[in-house]
Amino acid sequence: MEYNLYTNLTSITNPEDIIVKHFLDSVVIGKYVEIKRDHKVIDVGTGAGFPGVPIKICNPGVKLTLVDSLNKRVDFLKVLIEKINIEANILHARAEELSLNPEFRESFDLAVSRAVAPLNILLEYCLPYIKVGGRFVALKGPDVSDELNKSLSAIKILGGKLKDTISFDLPLEKGKRTLVIVEKENSTPKKYPRKNSKITLSPL
Repeated sequence: MEYNLYTNLTSITNPEDIIVKHFLDSVVIGKYVEIKRDHKVIDVGTGAGFPGVPIKICNPGVKLTLVDSLNKRVDFLKVLIEKINIEANILHARAEELSLNPEFRESFDLAVSRAVAPLNILLEYCLPYIKVGGRFVALKGPDVSDELNKSLSAIKILGGKLKDTISFDLPLEKGKRTLVIVEKENSTPKKYPRKNSKITLSPL
């Protein structure tokens, strides 16, 4: 809240809303997806560290990577992890470029992302990071049926399989949320991800 006064990290500023809409919304993943102590987790387009940082707080053993394309957010995250004394690999990078690096491609057990892009676009950003057998969890709003229908082709092309969609209500009537869980069945073809302009103009 202090940092947000001079650097715009979030439009949610009420303390109760921050607790429920940011922190609780992030950690609920652990209720539905197994997160093991040695898992490698990547948060794509992490923003102010959600959902990655709360996941790390609840699962201290995971190896966390936070990726964002904006320097001001990366600078905040570096301050944050020092303040709360957690370890994380913080990278200033574009998601579709970083996953072409062999160090990061298909090397994560779990990829998470929240409110970054429509699902069919988000899949191309995130699935290349996940190893076969791993999972991608997209944190979405209350109604994902249209997004999901438009994403079935992308899931298959990128090597995934729709595992589950889980809807739940946030406490204190703070809204409805949906988790979209995709399991990685096959390696993502090398030609993906494409350049950002092609991803956004011609989603799979």
